[in-house]
Amino acid sequence: MDVIYEFVPYGERFDPQPATIVLDVGMRTVPGVIDHHHPEAEPECTASLIAKHPEFVLDHLSSFRASLKEGPLTPLRIITHRLPDFDSLASIFLTLKLLETGRITPSLERIARYTRMVDSASLPKEIELSSTPYSILRALFSGARKAEAEINQERLAEGLKFMRFLYAKSEEGYEIEENRRLFSGIDRYERAIRKVENDYFQYLDDLSRAEKIVVDLPFSNQTGRKKVDGLIVRNPTSFLLKEWSRRDLVQSSLKKGFSLLVTSFGGQRHILGVDPEMGVNLRGLGGLLNQKEAERREAQGKPLTCRWYEGNCPFFNYRIIDSPQDGTALNHKDVIACLWTFSQSLP
Repeated sequence: MDVIYEFVPYGERFDPQPATIVLDVGMRTVPGVIDHHHPEAEPECTASLIAKHPEFVLDHLSSFRASLKEGPLTPLRIITHRLPDFDSLASIFLTLKLLETGRITPSLERIARYTRMVDSASLPKEIELSSTPYSILRALFSGARKAEAEINQERLAEGLKFMRFLYAKSEEGYEIEENRRLFSGIDRYERAIRKVENDYFQYLDDLSRAEKIVVDLPFSNQTGRKKVDGLIVRNPTSFLLKEWSRRDLVQSSLKKGFSLLVTSFGGQRHILGVDPEMGVNLRGLGGLLNQKEAERREAQGKPLTCRWYEGNCPFFNYRIIDSPQDGTALNHKDVIACLWTFSQSLP
């Protein structure tokens, strides 16, 4: 079948459209638009939503699927977010397979279940990073120095090829969650494994430049606060910084890994995230950052067109915060000051 792909900014809103499926973006979970980044969504990633509700694809595209037997008059249009990630790519693959088979097979269920772990940052810490599909795909994507439009297309091609590989191996009975042998003898994947292994030394370099803190954060599902180790890194070079830091029981003072990670990129993007295993979140910090953002932009005479993303959906439960799509008027010190104000004001 002919497929046209479109890549849009995060947080874009869409309504269902004929012969079109919107994945991992759209701010709705209805037939034709499948996204989990909104407060009304189920606590699932987009791939696991498709596995749980295949009718969101099949019912919406029933007439398009019927036309495949005679040759569709129009191509299928798939819309996802820019710089597609594991969940976005898995969702596209599941959609295409659903149109082909009409059902969620056990192998598609395995991919969806694994993707849910990946997207929630819940990969078991005992998993060897160089042997898991998430890290290998990240390695394949890292270091790209091209125009974004070209990167989008290359990620799509590489990602779908990778998903087809995982599906085929699952069909053959292989375990896909952690299996180094799965990738042995395939040059591009063996190079990616070595890149993951070498990335640990990039983490050590980032760690040497980082600021280590201990901060109080609120419990996610009960009152009270908990002390956690935090790591603040400007312009990190490790593409698996989050994974290495959460596993670092030696360098973290509480010996539980760095449960809070604060990264900044070029002073324009700031991301804060916490380890779901710790049972804490950042609920309230996003509101404080948005308040400071509005005040700063008003003082500068700039409109507030975008807001900080607060992770306000059941799947993330306020565990991640990301700066506005158009950049932020706040600098690194402002963000860290807001973090300390938030922590110190907890009951």
